[in-house]
Amino acid sequence: MAAYPYKIAFRYFFARSGKTVINRINRFAFLMVVIATASLFIVLSAFEGLKEFGVSFSASFDPDYEITPEEGKYFIVTDSLLAALREIPEIIAVAPLIEEKVFLSYEEKNQVAFLKGVAPNYTEVVAVEELIALGDWLTFNGAEVVLGFGIAGNLGAGIYDYSSFLKLTVPKKTGGRILGQNPFNQESAVVVGLYQINEELDKKYVFSQLEFAQKLLALESQQYSMLALKTAPNTSKAILFKQIEPLFKEGVRVQSRAEQNAALYKMLNMEHLAIYLIFSLVMMIALFNVIGALIMMILDKQDQLKILYAMGATPQGIHRVFFLLGILICTLGGGVGLLIGSALVGLQSVAPFLSVPGTSLPYPVLFEFKNMGLVLLTLLVLGTLSTAWATRGLNKKSGLSRLVESKLV
Repeated sequence: MAAYPYKIAFRYFFARSGKTVINRINRFAFLMVVIATASLFIVLSAFEGLKEFGVSFSASFDPDYEITPEEGKYFIVTDSLLAALREIPEIIAVAPLIEEKVFLSYEEKNQVAFLKGVAPNYTEVVAVEELIALGDWLTFNGAEVVLGFGIAGNLGAGIYDYSSFLKLTVPKKTGGRILGQNPFNQESAVVVGLYQINEELDKKYVFSQLEFAQKLLALESQQYSMLALKTAPNTSKAILFKQIEPLFKEGVRVQSRAEQNAALYKMLNMEHLAIYLIFSLVMMIALFNVIGALIMMILDKQDQLKILYAMGATPQGIHRVFFLLGILICTLGGGVGLLIGSALVGLQSVAPFLSVPGTSLPYPVLFEFKNMGLVLLTLLVLGTLSTAWATRGLNKKSGLSRLVESKLV
């Protein structure tokens, strides 16, 4: 007898009512759950695809980890220290780096940018040479620089133009202290290549060899801004820091790629949360149809409920029938919605049928089981709350309260 709520709930779900309007309301409620579930999963998958697409630019430009001094802008890193870092199992490659803001001038045009002085093995850490869209990467044989397309466009600079050199200027460390002394250091270089990543980065960085940057900034030969690391996949920052920290006499910071782009990741996470909340609200609105369908079913089945009560069913058991019916609509509707959403996401991944507006680039999507779990959890929580709200006061809606009172009398 305890199993009758399940059997009746399944019967009410699959059987058709004698009233056409009830059947239409039930189908519409089920369809809305399917559409809302599929929509939430598709939107989350599309956002994950866009997030991966956007982060891929930083992944192709930023190292896995960076070691920077805890205090000051520069630190001394000896060759023996670099060798010790390379002995750490999690580290695949290490490249010293100098980064400083500089003033660029080319003919009569000027711009402020960030200079990255890199070692020859920097391409082992970041495959920046693959980003060269015009010209060549540094040969490390002279005063050469590689610009972003945005900087080159602003300055009107071309590659291998030996008639006009790019001038890089920085203030001297002791500039202005001695009367009549030039307060700036300046070096000239030829542009040998242009890289292209995105609009922001193309206007931000200039690459040169390490010795050129050290000369411009008047630094020592083993004085660097940071060390760029390429590490094994899934390397833990905590484990890596424990092995790195004892090698340095002074305090250092270890930053992951996400920490290097903290503002970008924070913005993406906030957008993800906003999208999830908006479409959860859409799902909540869709579940109002389930509430309406349950109330109509309760009113339609009044005569049958009286018979069940006369046969020994309890008010709690009858309440459980409609509660289970609502959960069944949400669960099966959610399952169908996830199947449809998964099929569309998979199809877009394998054979793209949607493109980014104004381009021929396929709209990026990413199938992740965590999104599937999030959609199911959201549906079950909201569906349970909606069903509980719809079946409250069931005895009064179905007329059972009068039967209970008369039976007690």
